[in-house]
Amino acid sequence: MGFATHLGPWLLGTVKNTTGTTAGTVQNTGATIVAQVNSASFGFAAINSSLTGTAFCLPAGALITGAQFLTSEAYSAAVTVKLTMGGQDIYTATTVTGPAAPYTMTAGTTAAVVALLANVGSTDQLVTYTATKAGTLTTGAGSLVITYIVRDSSGNSQVPANQQ
Repeated sequence: MGFATHLGPWLLGTVKNTTGTTAGTVQNTGATIVAQVNSASFGFAAINSSLTGTAFCLPAGALITGAQFLTSEAYSAAVTVKLTMGGQDIYTATTVTGPAAPYTMTAGTTAAVVALLANVGSTDQLVTYTATKAGTLTTGAGSLVITYIVRDSSGNSQVPANQQ
């Protein structure tokens, strides 16, 4: 099976425009949630040699819904990862100390961060990571996952500019 690229946003539902006040006549479309995965940078050797890098490029207008650090092999020492966009730490330091597992990252709560999570802006945005480690790593592997809703560059997912 191959991959397909779409320019989104994709709206799914059965009623595009409200024509009444009861279920089945009220607009029920919503934008889809998508994800990007970054796994190339998080083997133990890569973290030992480089602790920063670009994790993702999000499309203009995206609304970020979450981030996880998924470990597929336990790290031999604690690893802490944070995500930054536009000079703001959008996901604060998440420390991985246990077995291979998904670790949900915690979003920042300042007004500037909340605004970035709600709309990354009118142009595509790079999300970078910073990793710290408690010692030299001899084992471990992981990947970052970020989920978001694709919207147009104004941040609108419900009403296309051309009103199709």
